[in-house]
Amino acid sequence: MTIGIVGAGQLGRMLALAGYPLGFDFLFLDRDRDTPAARLAPILTGAFTDSALLDELAARSEVVTFDWENVSVEALARIERGTRIAPPLAALQTAQDRLLEKQLFAQLRIPTNRNTPVDSLPELTAAVQSLGLPGVLKARRLGYDGKGQVVLRTAADIETAWAQLQGSALLYEEFVPFDYEVSIIGARSSTGETAIYPLNRNLHRDGILRMTRAPWHAPSVEAAARRHLRRLLAHFNYVGVLTVEFFVRRGKLCANEMAPRVHNSGHWTIEGAVTSQFENHLRAILGLPLGDTTALGHSAMVNLIGEMPDKAVLLADKSLFLHDYGKVARPGRKLGHCTVMESTARRRDLRAASLLKRIDSRKIRG
Repeated sequence: MTIGIVGAGQLGRMLALAGYPLGFDFLFLDRDRDTPAARLAPILTGAFTDSALLDELAARSEVVTFDWENVSVEALARIERGTRIAPPLAALQTAQDRLLEKQLFAQLRIPTNRNTPVDSLPELTAAVQSLGLPGVLKARRLGYDGKGQVVLRTAADIETAWAQLQGSALLYEEFVPFDYEVSIIGARSSTGETAIYPLNRNLHRDGILRMTRAPWHAPSVEAAARRHLRRLLAHFNYVGVLTVEFFVRRGKLCANEMAPRVHNSGHWTIEGAVTSQFENHLRAILGLPLGDTTALGHSAMVNLIGEMPDKAVLLADKSLFLHDYGKVARPGRKLGHCTVMESTARRRDLRAASLLKRIDSRKIRG
């Protein structure tokens, strides 16, 4: 059984690694042959909109999925007539546009911050007057890892922000002075079965996820996050893994964005849960029973960004799990991650803080 994946990055790589023990085969489509997943499975190389390549991917696959959001909905819709695509394209289309995403949150009574579309400098000025400062000006499309957004703190920032992002459809939203960030990850199969992972607490730096700790013990926050996730899964008649990221302010949730795919904040599930998010995504899109999402302990995942630490020093920690994506190093690029597990949340938190400090201080480079 072959699963087609549009995009051959590290998420595609981890999907393949999760699927091989179950006897699945994979075929990737990516613009570049030098990608993390290309080392594991055959790859079709060319544009994501190439009709011939998409037709070949569909013809050779039982189901087609994707490992990132910024792929053409229109191109995938054309092959949907002849093959199954999961997650649903309606979810992908919504996640690609921050305005549609925020409108859906409001429609489903999922709390989010106030926002308004902006198409000109006068509209941005009016939006700032209406929603106040500070605020964030964001590109509605193609933004990820902090890209395509500018924080406005004073009226003097209006013209600078507009000059930086003009030319794209934009959204201005009020700034959320949050206490911390969380995400909730769940899977829904084509049979309607649903499984949700424990709550994650996330730390971002410069818009990029730096560390995740899970399970995060915040019962009322987790209960609300699960309710909101279930509404989205039901709305889309969803198939696959879906992630929703929230800000937490005084114990209340504010939805930031959703991701219709496996997610960086769920990497801890590879070693830290009975069934990883990657395996459950594959089970879901193939209509197989979902696996147990119970945590096996208390996990922390740290992203390795920009420069890969000395592997020998990392692996000297006998209970650390290292994942190297095989990428060429460059500033701001996710090159890999490592996961640690402990028997208690306190031990986990102390160990994660120590590991992150060592990586950041470069002491881990020997």
